[in-house]
Amino acid sequence: MKYILMMNTMKAGAGGITAWPRKDVEAHIAFMMGLNRKLIESGEFVSAEGLTFPDQAKLVRAATDGHPITDGVFPESKEFLAGFWIVDVESPERAYGIAAQASAAPGPGGVPLNMAIEVRPIMSRPPELP
Repeated sequence: MKYILMMNTMKAGAGGITAWPRKDVEAHIAFMMGLNRKLIESGEFVSAEGLTFPDQAKLVRAATDGHPITDGVFPESKEFLAGFWIVDVESPERAYGIAAQASAAPGPGGVPLNMAIEVRPIMSRPPELP
């Protein structure tokens, strides 16, 4: 079954990754790339992407004529979606295990971040309606 593992991280700025020492950023990225290699080797990797900071995002809605209306950037929030993995695993427990590995990515000084990773099944078909 496929799952999306969404990595939520603290807002950019003070204390965010952009304020980390270069060696800590490099260690964090190396950890994530290593996790991806392990998932590729195990055959569980489908996709993974890092996302830009929220200041580069737009909220889009359709106008009554169907044309897009952009409302600027995301509203201020404590956390934001920094990236995601899509994995194809045998059980929810395996998806949770991968999420726990990602959660433990090193932060400043190599200390595990223990960041929230949201795990959600990917629907293979629309849900059954009553």
